[in-house]
Amino acid sequence: MNRWTVNSVVILGLVSIFSILLVQFVWMRSTVEMQAKNIAIQEKEDSLNLREFSQQAHSALREVLEQISTNHPDHTDLYGAIKQIKSNHFTVDFSDELQPFYLETLLKKELYHQNIHQDFVYGIYDCFTDSIVLGNLIKFTKDSLYADTKHGLPGLTPESLNLTKDGHYFTVYFPNVKPKTIEAAPFVSPWVYLVIIILFVIVFFAFSLGIIIRQKRLSEVKTDFINNMTHELKTPISTISLSSEMLMRINLNEENQDKIRKYASIIFKENKRLENQVERVLNVAKLDKDKVILDKELFNVHELLAEVKENFEFNQTDIGGIIELHCDAEHFEIQADPVHFTNVIYNLLDNAIKYCDGKANIQILTKNDKSGLVLEVADNGIGIKKENLKMIFDKFYRVPTGNVHDVKGFGLGLYYVKLIIEAHHGKIEVKSTPGKGTTFMLTLPLS
Repeated sequence: MNRWTVNSVVILGLVSIFSILLVQFVWMRSTVEMQAKNIAIQEKEDSLNLREFSQQAHSALREVLEQISTNHPDHTDLYGAIKQIKSNHFTVDFSDELQPFYLETLLKKELYHQNIHQDFVYGIYDCFTDSIVLGNLIKFTKDSLYADTKHGLPGLTPESLNLTKDGHYFTVYFPNVKPKTIEAAPFVSPWVYLVIIILFVIVFFAFSLGIIIRQKRLSEVKTDFINNMTHELKTPISTISLSSEMLMRINLNEENQDKIRKYASIIFKENKRLENQVERVLNVAKLDKDKVILDKELFNVHELLAEVKENFEFNQTDIGGIIELHCDAEHFEIQADPVHFTNVIYNLLDNAIKYCDGKANIQILTKNDKSGLVLEVADNGIGIKKENLKMIFDKFYRVPTGNVHDVKGFGLGLYYVKLIIEAHHGKIEVKSTPGKGTTFMLTLPLS
């Protein structure tokens, strides 16, 4: 998968996410507007219902007032006698004496005639006798009849019905007639759903993009490994081929015995080299974290480092490399497999030498901390970029160099190092600065 493909996937993914969010935003906005419109319609309907009820109540109370006002044959004098205190509370002024039972009967008749099927409570105030009569709750039943409940409305008092002023009047109160408080339906705001969708889409896209990038890196690792493998195997194969061709051209006589031995020796050595390389790849490739078998014993790390320094200086005489030991650890004996742990140190030194443009300058330091023994191997090599650091311990991974194969290897060395260190219940960390060098820090438990 090339970079163009990855970029195309990213762009298409972002366009898809933006389109989804745009559609969701428009839908959420339409939903909110529709809800607000429905609330406005319901409020309008409620207002019209209250107005209609008010007109019906006025008409019913007007009929009641006309029937009890026997001293007023001219009903025009009754103008203004009916007052609406609230949407469900009315008072009616009158001048004659009024019996509660008679008023209750008239109210039932006229309310029913005006199709007002509501529960009500009435009260009468008589200034001549300074008496207050507060009726029981009259309930409209399923049989389309008004029935006395034989008890008043809880919490209703003469004061709450304004039965305190002078004059003759009665009041009617409808407890179930109230302006409705219309609120939005009890559900989570649509914007919350939008945020959840956004988070879900972003997480899914990030996860998918991560898999794509990982697959791309694996593809690069595979390609680089194949290139390195081809390069490593090509040299001995070419040498064997050339030596075999020369053998075929030599006449079999005593004068050419030395040449025959020479070319046969080259073929043998190169074949052995080829065999070792293939065996190395196969052995390390098959190495698994759960299958590492260690033969641990008490191991002196400082003795190993002294031996490593001696071998290094012997092999680097012509090149002029330098290795310095700073053995500051007071406790330096660990339980370790001598063979594997020695290979770990030599792998790190081999990398320090291979990835150095000039003379290798290697610093090895030991110290103790609360975790145990700390061993640092620092070099002055080319360093590793930050984006490559987290992958250098992956199997077959090598820092990409394109078609340049100036450094031999299959990307198995650091994988092996980490595998062995973790098998010893230790940990490995790395710090690197491009152009300045790399430091590997091994932490191992003491014996």
